[in-house]
Amino acid sequence: MKRVQQITAMTMIALLGLTSCQSEIDEVNGDNPNTNNANSSATTNFKRTAMFDGSVDDFIDGNSCSAIMFPAKAIVNGTTVTLFSELDYQQVITILGQFNNDQDSVVLQFPLTVKTSNYTEVTVNNQTEYNAILDACSSAEASGEDAISSVAIDFPITILTYDVSFQQTGSVVITSKQELYAYMTNISSTELYAVKYPMSVTLTDGTKTTVASDAEFKATLEASLKTEATMTAAANNVKEVESVLVNGMFKVESYVNAGVETTTNYKDFTVDFANDKSIKVISTLNTVATGTYEVSSQLEVLLKLNFTGNTSLNLLNNDYKVTSFNNGSIILQSSTNAAIVLVLKQI
Repeated sequence: MKRVQQITAMTMIALLGLTSCQSEIDEVNGDNPNTNNANSSATTNFKRTAMFDGSVDDFIDGNSCSAIMFPAKAIVNGTTVTLFSELDYQQVITILGQFNNDQDSVVLQFPLTVKTSNYTEVTVNNQTEYNAILDACSSAEASGEDAISSVAIDFPITILTYDVSFQQTGSVVITSKQELYAYMTNISSTELYAVKYPMSVTLTDGTKTTVASDAEFKATLEASLKTEATMTAAANNVKEVESVLVNGMFKVESYVNAGVETTTNYKDFTVDFANDKSIKVISTLNTVATGTYEVSSQLEVLLKLNFTGNTSLNLLNNDYKVTSFNNGSIILQSSTNAAIVLVLKQI
């Protein structure tokens, strides 16, 4: 479903160390770990990882480089919603998800306050000001200066400090992202430091891992960004799959379970996917079954089918991976049993 987000903004681009949608990390290699300074690739990597992540409300503001502070008000598909906390996000999600082939509209009401990637809170008075934030975000993403949110450092961590003779002069305990961002932002080119490893991090899928050097941290960031790019592509394909489903009627072209094909059980059925995520199955002009469906994504697009009212159709109930799709057909494979393959063909 395409979203038309009529959102607005502010001119204080200088406030943004900007955050969010991920791009490639600094390619500079070979820094001696106890000679890191303001110009080191490690500093860039830690700074981007420590930026404030504004992606939590992207479905409202379409901008991962800042987050709207509470309270705030928006008109969502014609309905006024007041946001007092993150609990109110669900109301917006429900309105936006009511239909999957409509044109969504989110209109932010001004003035409002946003927190930018450098943890600064800024009052936005109109669309022109907010557009400046959006433009600055795009520039940050293009130049690899946006936030990396696909890896979270598990605090506290310790930073060891050195003099120009590479002798340790002390240590600093960092207990939060904001503290780490401030440290990496304020360090000078003549100050030297090293992060005390090993360091634990949490990846975007919730798993934890340990890194033992700046090089390992960089490799972890690169891998996480690739995974996130795959997840983003899958999320974008969700809208396309939904559009294919609701813009036609379907037949079961093939259903195979462990090498056994039972397609003939479904030859008289026509499946109609409605934009309210309901299903109606018709045979000789009569409704023989109903159901629901849900399209979601992880690393791939997922389609959950739930038929009721017909024993044969009940056998199709499953959580599927969408292995291939176009305007004419969708090929599905069970996410729990690769031997189950369902092919739906548009008629």
